[in-house]
Amino acid sequence: MGASALAAAGVALPFDLGALPAGDRSAAPNIPIVVASANGIRGVARAYDMIAKGADPLDAAIAGVNIQELDPDDQSVGLGGLPNEEGVVQLDASVMHGPTRRAGAVACLEDIATPSLVAKAVMDYTDHVFLVGEGAKRFALKMGFKPQELLTEKSRQAWLRWRANLNPGDAWIGGPPAEGARTSSANRDKVHVDANGVEYTTGTINMCAVDSRGDIGSVTTTSGMSWKIPGRVGDSPIIGAGQYCDNTVGAAGSTGRGEANIKVCGAFLAVELMRQGKSPEEALHTVMERVIAMTEKRLLGANGRPLFDLTFYAVAKDGRYAGACAYEGTQFAVADAKGARVEKCSFLFRESERPRA
Repeated sequence: MGASALAAAGVALPFDLGALPAGDRSAAPNIPIVVASANGIRGVARAYDMIAKGADPLDAAIAGVNIQELDPDDQSVGLGGLPNEEGVVQLDASVMHGPTRRAGAVACLEDIATPSLVAKAVMDYTDHVFLVGEGAKRFALKMGFKPQELLTEKSRQAWLRWRANLNPGDAWIGGPPAEGARTSSANRDKVHVDANGVEYTTGTINMCAVDSRGDIGSVTTTSGMSWKIPGRVGDSPIIGAGQYCDNTVGAAGSTGRGEANIKVCGAFLAVELMRQGKSPEEALHTVMERVIAMTEKRLLGANGRPLFDLTFYAVAKDGRYAGACAYEGTQFAVADAKGARVEKCSFLFRESERPRA
């Protein structure tokens, strides 16, 4: 039904379809809907089910990412996350709640497996937005979160292999893989294998949700770049970089090389471009182009293409959505009335255009 037909039928719309660009109008709002990075396939299903039963979109999205945070086999988020160069797991997360226009974040949080929930506690119970390090942990303990060892044996063994293979050719700051390195095609922006055969990650989970009223919530959580310098913070806990939502427009987030995203405030930029009338896919492509334009030469190949991976996800208030990245082959998760599924991200370049050195 069109907007006029819906109005004639007495159906109240949560937003004005007439405000949407003509080319992007759909017959009816595609909401509720949840989008996430590909590792969130279980999470989008949980979040969608919760929203369908009346849950707040942020609460639902956080419950979705909690699956990965508490999964010891997921080495890029929460429990079992790959540690920093000293063998310590440090976690980052941020959340935004569209209806109340509030946000919360934590960084370098140790011994608490669910930084997304701590970030929400910062939002709910303090006059602050961002807590870090020891202060973030003390706050979490005061709020009743239980400390635990986050370094699993699997992750400890991976760290020991990395330590045993240190050499002058290693990218100490966690830059692009050395020449000859292999990248996992299944989850390219999450798990890589360096020239010594040792896995490392730049992995994260981002999730954005819109409920049937058009209210929005977004969350990003990560254990960060593995083997990072202690204290390193990527884009995930930075409001406007790792995730951002505006209840009048939509939400966006990212996974991959956070250093590249921080410089363009990618999530905020994507939402602002959607505000200006771009579709989610158009907005994400523009953001990715801006990332490349702002990348220093040492991280670009001879053909000007990036040597790293970064993926963006976005959902508009009406349920339009997209995932986008530089190179083909990356996927993302989505759940709506059609069920939970994985779809292909749109991309700027063919895999054949990816520089090898």
